[in-house]
Amino acid sequence: MKRLIAPLVVLCALTAGCGGHTKRSAVSPTTTAPAVVTATTPRCTSGELRALGGRRVSYAGLAPHGARALRRPDGSELARFGAKNVNDYPTVFGVTGEVVDGDCAARWYRVELPIRPNGAIGYVSAASLQVQPVSARIVVDVSERRLRLFERGQVTLTAAVAVGSSATPTPTGRYYVNQRLIPDDPAGPFGPAAIGVSAYSNVLTGWTQGGPIAIHGTDDPASIGHAVSNGCIRLPNATLRKVFSAALAGTPVIITA
Repeated sequence: MKRLIAPLVVLCALTAGCGGHTKRSAVSPTTTAPAVVTATTPRCTSGELRALGGRRVSYAGLAPHGARALRRPDGSELARFGAKNVNDYPTVFGVTGEVVDGDCAARWYRVELPIRPNGAIGYVSAASLQVQPVSARIVVDVSERRLRLFERGQVTLTAAVAVGSSATPTPTGRYYVNQRLIPDDPAGPFGPAAIGVSAYSNVLTGWTQGGPIAIHGTDDPASIGHAVSNGCIRLPNATLRKVFSAALAGTPVIITA
């Protein structure tokens, strides 16, 4: 039976890319009213690209009816997305910019895409997205094997993590939380929850769903602080619960070497 948690939490997938198979439940998407993120100046240059987000606030774009991502505004199609992904989770993008018209209204959003290659960027029609703010940010330092959670620009949590082994390293780059799931067995290899990241293993390309990366709990607490995973980031279960509560869909995830 599916177990839903707070409707504002849009987050992680449990996938074979992190090792093993497990039943999972999707977390309900947010129902908060969309934030107004367009400029307030009376006139703008039509076609101007304006950056969105900063150290304190970032933006998530929910696609309730699916979306087409283009290589550039009015350009060729890069990818097509349904209203839900393969895990039956609502389609969400990280929004990093807006292309405005002469009245400063957003016509296109520049978004991070949950596809290969890692770090893919596309443009989605503003009419297709419900854009909302998120105030958290996750930074993972692979060499330090440490995760930092920022909320409104301030560090609120620092924790040791397990990262990918030398054979299956954790991919570095800028990503975002693209789905959130809760396993049926909280004592299993993924712990009580997982935070899906819009990144894929650079080596496990033949794994189920392409080898996606997640931040999740563990049934092997002794692994924390070591480079032993298939590319996912493991946290102690109690710490994972705290990060899970803060990291809504669209939350930036920056993984550094």
